[in-house]
Amino acid sequence: MASLTQTHAIIVIVIVVGLILFIVRKPKLFFSLIGLGLLLAGLVYLILTISDSGSEQKNKMVHEEEKQFDTDR
Repeated sequence: MASLTQTHAIIVIVIVVGLILFIVRKPKLFFSLIGLGLLLAGLVYLILTISDSGSEQKNKMVHEEEKQFDTDR
């Protein structure tokens, strides 16, 4: 399977050159946007981690209820 950089080399080169130009022309804005992106990515990761553990606990509780229901019969 080919990677993204192999299949879309021109697009990757254009993006990299664009980012380099953006760093050179407006470094403060660039690093502010990078920081904001990292903050948002961290929040999304935190939300997904918390919701995943909540789903696990819910499934565990449902499984325990079913087990208890089967033994009561």
